[in-house]
Formats: sequence, C-alpha cells, structure tokens
Amino acid sequence: SSHQTAGHPQSSTGWVRGAGNLAMTAMLVPALVPRPTEFTKGGTAVAVPDAPPEARKDATLLPPLTLPANSRYSTLLLERQKTLGSMDLAAQVKLPRGASEEEWIAVSTIDFFNELNLLAGALTDICTEQSCPQMCAGSYKFAWADGEKVKVPTEMPAPRYVENLLEWVEKRLADEAFLPVEPGVAFPQGFRKGIRVIYKRLFRIYAHTFHSHFKEMMADEADLHLNHSFKHFIYFVKEFDLIDDEELVPLKDLVVLCLKQRDKCSPSKGSSS
Repeated sequence: SSHQTAGHPQSSTGWVRGAGNLAMTAMLVPALVPRPTEFTKGGTAVAVPDAPPEARKDATLLPPLTLPANSRYSTLLLERQKTLGSMDLAAQVKLPRGASEEEWIAVSTIDFFNELNLLAGALTDICTEQSCPQMCAGSYKFAWADGEKVKVPTEMPAPRYVENLLEWVEKRLADEAFLPVEPGVAFPQGFRKGIRVIYKRLFRIYAHTFHSHFKEMMADEADLHLNHSFKHFIYFVKEFDLIDDEELVPLKDLVVLCLKQRDKCSPSKGSSS
C-alpha cells in the first residue's frame, strides 16, 4: 500500500473550478505541446462537468493552466515553441542553454498538468466509481491526503482520487509563493521538494490508466498517444531526478523500456543537475 502523505500545505489562491477569472490567467492559449486530441473518445469531446465551454471542447477535467503572456517565462516559452517537434523527446526535455532549471521545471510541470488533465477528462466515462472503487495500479493501492481538506490518508474511488489530485496540483501551481511569476522573485527554498511530491502523485494517474484502462484506450485508438505522453513524462523526471525509483515500481517494466529507447537513441545522454 502506498499511502501518501501531504506535501507542504499552501494557502488558497482563488482558483474557482469552472470560473473565468482564473488566478494565473483568464486566457486559454494553444498548448505548447502537440495537442493530444487522441485522448478524446473517438475524436469527439467527452463531457466535463462544471467546466467552461472552452475547456469542455478539449475534454479536460479542469480548466487548462496557462501562464500570463508577460510573465518571467515568456522568453523561455517562445524559444521552446520554435524548436517544438524538431527534436526527439530526449532532446526536448533537456535544460535549454542559458535557462534557469527552476523555470524550466516550472513551465514543463504546467504542461504535464495539462496533459494529465486532458487524459483524466477522456477517462471520465470509463473510469467510474463503479468500475474503479479504489485508486490502484495492479496490486498497488493509493490513499489520498493533502494536509488540508483530507488530513488522514483516505482510500477513495479512482475518479475522486484523480480529481482531488488535479485540484491539489492546480492550486499548488497557481500559488505564486510556490511558483513565482514575476521576474526577479526567487523560488522558495522548498520548491524542489514540493515539485517532487507533485510528480510522484501525477505518475499515479499514468499507473492507474495503464493497469486498469489500457485496453479501452486501445479500443479508442488513444494508446499511441498515451505511450508517447508517458515516455515524455519519464524522460523528464529522469533528466531532473524528480521521482524516486521506488515510486515508479507499479510501471517498472514500462519505465525500463522507455529508458532503453532513450539510451538507444541518445547514447551521449547527460543528466542535468
């Protein structure tokens, strides 16, 4: 049993699910990773409760997260946009020349949140409280605690766990005391530790999906994108040491396969530290 404990508690930042005045920005901009439209069932939108029309059409569970146009990340985002699709995944995850590691991890984490948010939206009609009464990945079971609303690790159906998880991550990433947006503001001392908790928990969405819903993803022709998305995630967390190996055990064979592919394609790989 992998009962998870709370990360650092954080104050509410005014994010309201389904509201237009989101804390980080009120705008929905095109995703900076290739749009994973394959996550939508049969190429059509999956209904998303309590979300604005813009989010519903992309089948996300929560409204997508974006950064303000004039934030400290603007140059980094523009530079990355130029090279998107021109490099293999192993090269894409590496720290861009001259970039701050904290800023690169911050913008990438928002991308992974949006990717998993979209996956969760696509799972809404196959991952239900009836089909998945417990959040698990094979024999591994996960209990939810966030240190605020749920202080004691609590087992719950997978869709409730995923929703709690994404709302918790959303709140963390929208908190400027944790992820500063203004230029010159230092990242908090606990940023790295807090980000590692986020990645440990986000991984569990992939773990549950592969163990419990992969056949359904194949039936909807979404398995290729799921594999690509997971490989991108693994390359990134390995590049910056964001998840301990023991947390990856539920998908250890798949992780090993991903890393073999990376090393075969990138024999001169080097880890950023």
